[in-house]
Amino acid sequence: MYPKNTWYVACTPDEIAQKPLGRQICGEKMVFYRGLDGAVIAVEDFCPHRGAPLSLGYVENGNLVCGYHGLVMGSDGKTVEMPGQRVRGFPCNKTFAAVERYGFIWVWPGDQALADPALIPHLEWAVSDEWAYGGGLFEIQCDYRLMIDNLMDLTHETYVHASSIGQKEIDEAAPVTSVEGDEVITARHMENIMAPPFWRMALRGNNLADDVPVDRWQICRFTPPSHVLIEVGVAHAGKGGYHAAAEHKAASIVVDFITPQTDTSIWYFWGMARNFKPDDEALTASIREGQGKIFSEDLEMLERQQQNLLAHPTRNLLKLNIDAGGVQSRKILERLIARERTVEPHLINTTTA
Repeated sequence: MYPKNTWYVACTPDEIAQKPLGRQICGEKMVFYRGLDGAVIAVEDFCPHRGAPLSLGYVENGNLVCGYHGLVMGSDGKTVEMPGQRVRGFPCNKTFAAVERYGFIWVWPGDQALADPALIPHLEWAVSDEWAYGGGLFEIQCDYRLMIDNLMDLTHETYVHASSIGQKEIDEAAPVTSVEGDEVITARHMENIMAPPFWRMALRGNNLADDVPVDRWQICRFTPPSHVLIEVGVAHAGKGGYHAAAEHKAASIVVDFITPQTDTSIWYFWGMARNFKPDDEALTASIREGQGKIFSEDLEMLERQQQNLLAHPTRNLLKLNIDAGGVQSRKILERLIARERTVEPHLINTTTA
């Protein structure tokens, strides 16, 4: 159960640099490739001849050639030709609006008449030279809403990420959740604590002492359909915390784009954008490596959680105050999905992300 009249991150440009990419998004099997002018094309990953995945083929003269019997598919979903055969009368394949922006390729899986590129969220950190970004991709066998729950309640860091970003002070600082339109914000502030290992590394990376007390913050922002951007950081204690001057802190934005594959699987595009020492490529690589290890620690927990929920579909789960961010995010999703299913289509505006 997911919105479809909205933009999702489908892949990154490097994934289609050498050959077509097959990817299932919101239950739709798609193939992504570059056309003759370099623009990104997305069509149904299905050859109308014998049903082979077109993603197993190759690109020639801006068209997609099926790797099974050579049928040529145009960017408009119409068959162009096939050696020794007449195929122009074949039914058209579905096509999907695709836009390359901010270092990602976005796709609109729903009503194509509603696909407005202006609804893609603006990402200032992706267009500013003052920011650096590094990230990756995981395929996870869980409902996309479980990942949203995970990211909107960072209490689990104390236990799942004990060796990197977790610390007992997270449990002791109550989160505050608010709703502003279709955005859910959960904030947690911790004062005069020692930084955990990952943040000690970040402090050193910004030429700051890592063995003194710090103020730490986590501000999670959910916007539909499934984007979670988290402002995180530490500042030397007594310097203003979240509002401290740049020379006293190491701060970043954790970037989470969650794209449903099926009802119980996702493509998880993760990363971190930072506005300190943006030209330091070695630091970017070090942070990416550390963050990748942190996120990989969530995989087993989420997949096993999904298995338990499938095995016990009628059991009611407890809801605590720490779950408020996820609960409010689900309420927004439920409302948007209900509107989308009415006669009047509802556009999901993600420009506030």
